[in-house]
Amino acid sequence: MIHAFLTRDQQWRMKTELGEISPLLRKTIVEKEDRYFYRHPGVNPFAMARAFVKNILRGHRTSGASTITMQVARSLEPRRRTYWNKTVEVFRAFQLEWKYSKDEILQMYLNKVPYGGNIQGVKSASILYFKKNPDHLSLAEITALSIIPNRPSSLVMGRNNDRIVEERNKWLRRWAAEGVFTPAEITDALAEPLTASRGTVPGYIPHLAWKLKKKGEPIIHTYIEMNKQLKIEKLVKDYSRTLALKNIHNAAVIVLDNQTHHIVSYVGSADFHDSSDGGQVNGAAAIRQPGSTLKPLLYGLCVDAGLLTPKMTITDVPVNYEGYAPENYDRKFNGYVTMEYALEHSLNIPAVKSLKMLGKDKLVRKLSECDFRQVSRDQRKLGLSLILGGCGATLEELTGLYSIFSNDGKYVRPMMTKSADSDTKATRILSPAAAFIIDQTLSKVNRPDFPLNWESTVHLPKIAWKTGTSYGRRDGWSIGYNKKYTVGIWVGNFSGLGIPEISGANVATPLLFTVFNTIDYDDELPWFSQPTDCDVRMVCTATRLPPAGFCEHLVTDYFIPLVSPVKKCDNKAEVFVSADEKLSYCRSCSAAGGL
Repeated sequence: MIHAFLTRDQQWRMKTELGEISPLLRKTIVEKEDRYFYRHPGVNPFAMARAFVKNILRGHRTSGASTITMQVARSLEPRRRTYWNKTVEVFRAFQLEWKYSKDEILQMYLNKVPYGGNIQGVKSASILYFKKNPDHLSLAEITALSIIPNRPSSLVMGRNNDRIVEERNKWLRRWAAEGVFTPAEITDALAEPLTASRGTVPGYIPHLAWKLKKKGEPIIHTYIEMNKQLKIEKLVKDYSRTLALKNIHNAAVIVLDNQTHHIVSYVGSADFHDSSDGGQVNGAAAIRQPGSTLKPLLYGLCVDAGLLTPKMTITDVPVNYEGYAPENYDRKFNGYVTMEYALEHSLNIPAVKSLKMLGKDKLVRKLSECDFRQVSRDQRKLGLSLILGGCGATLEELTGLYSIFSNDGKYVRPMMTKSADSDTKATRILSPAAAFIIDQTLSKVNRPDFPLNWESTVHLPKIAWKTGTSYGRRDGWSIGYNKKYTVGIWVGNFSGLGIPEISGANVATPLLFTVFNTIDYDDELPWFSQPTDCDVRMVCTATRLPPAGFCEHLVTDYFIPLVSPVKKCDNKAEVFVSADEKLSYCRSCSAAGGL
């Protein structure tokens, strides 16, 4: 158990599952409370007759005859102790026996039994007192817990341990005389000291725990791997301290297992308990501007639509679309650039041009299929600025989006809990060829968004990654992946304060590299291989189109057969001219011209 919350009535009431009721726990509780539990129909008539006679002879209540089932009925419907209410309790016990199995009734008892203060149930008591689950309790610990419900105010764990040990040993000796447990078990239990006191419940993964709490389930099973989680939490906290000198105070990290689609680490802020910098804000779920992080998806869609190949050229020149005039990050223009160069350098104008060619609605539809909720809500408001971060997205959504590039272009919704296992439907977003082409481009190291402050002596992980910086330098993004993991990083301030030093390359990517070095230092899985629907062809260096008869300089280019453009290079063409080279002729007129 890694996190727990008080109930609405401020009780620590943690559900004990059937699998957590060990044979030792079951045997000890039954022997202590109701040794004929598995034999009677909910009421023990012999015990009731014995108690009735004793109480009549002595003139006051000296003996009870409540079975475990009757105690469950009483805890579900608390009433004053009268003979009439006891009759109702008996009737309710028969009803419980008729509807539930014996193990389920025992489970209800263990979930409702009080252990003093606001602690209810054996699981709450075992975690708060012994810091372990109930199925790991020893005979001495179970016996010590079993006597507290009879006198919860006078037998307080941590305050009256000597008296608890005295009562515990009485029961252990009684069971030894009756042969309930072996002599060795009794000897070990009698010798075991009792040093327990009330502690605190674990409070790990606070951001994810608060998010999942809304599901309303008593127990939620996550896929969080605590070793990775604790290491990454420390990395984020230490890294944020170094950024504080630049007035950058927070960061968030999500680690997604690409093979299982499970979220194995979830860090919402640098420090959940730091109220001065809004540590309780969940940066992984906060809606922010995504900057340039959507460009890989755009270019992948353009490849699938037959509009571009990696070596095809786009003009990086001033443009104006009905008053919207995008600019590059450095406010310069690069003329003719290839698609892969535009993606490597995160050029804005080629991206806007590509979105204009593809159509904004197609990109919005694909983002909606990848569970971009804010984009779906705002789809009628969005324009060409969408590709430059003019929309809302979360780190959860972006991390899930980038997992498609390591999954042959298919999107599977990231799973936080085991109850989400049924929703594993894969949605085709890109073709395997388009995903591979983007993989090849984003895995290059000689890029302008390589972090300037990354030490050359530090191990460089083999990953593909893309950075992004939002308008006003409020958010720095870096999202990377390999075959095994997709890691999403956000760095910024929860206040929305823009800082000149914030950029995805220089403040987010170093943390991305460090996380990969921590969780997957020596990645043994092979890199992405070329799929069957992707081929290689020669193209002219001048036009980046398939060569014609006069192309002299060629380079290789990935393409998708029957999809990618097949127009031949028209940079040079054969022209018929007159002898004095003053007139040109078409092929049909060349003979008449006296060539």
